[in-house]
Amino acid sequence: MTVCQIPEKRATDEEVVAILEKTKTVAVVGVSHKPERDSHKVAKYLKQHGFKMIPVNPKYQEVLGEPCYPDLKSVPEHIDVVDIFRNMEAIPGVVDEAIEVRADTVWMQLGLAHNESAEKACKEGLKVVMDKCIKIEHQRLMNK
Repeated sequence: MTVCQIPEKRATDEEVVAILEKTKTVAVVGVSHKPERDSHKVAKYLKQHGFKMIPVNPKYQEVLGEPCYPDLKSVPEHIDVVDIFRNMEAIPGVVDEAIEVRADTVWMQLGLAHNESAEKACKEGLKVVMDKCIKIEHQRLMNK
């Protein structure tokens, strides 16, 4: 299955379900240690729902009791989904790293879409989801 999208063609529910069913590890890039931040809420949700949540943020040593890595290249295991909580300008660099570490999927959180990066990831064989929240989609599609 190739999930490659531009804002006009968003990932279907079936495509998102297929990604979520295969996902074991999620690297949350741009995670915050502040409980009120969406990235923290999503990371906590993922951890509580059986995913191995890998925090990625150079500002922290640990988030939610997990070791926090400065970048994707520092993560010592395979990453199924790279969940991006960064500003639009940072997306190309994160996607390049996701390609370099051979992640399976790049997931740009709600409000984030970067066509050039999405196309690049797709050409390198990664699945891409843009402008969707992994927590919302998991709740909606997997917790029925």
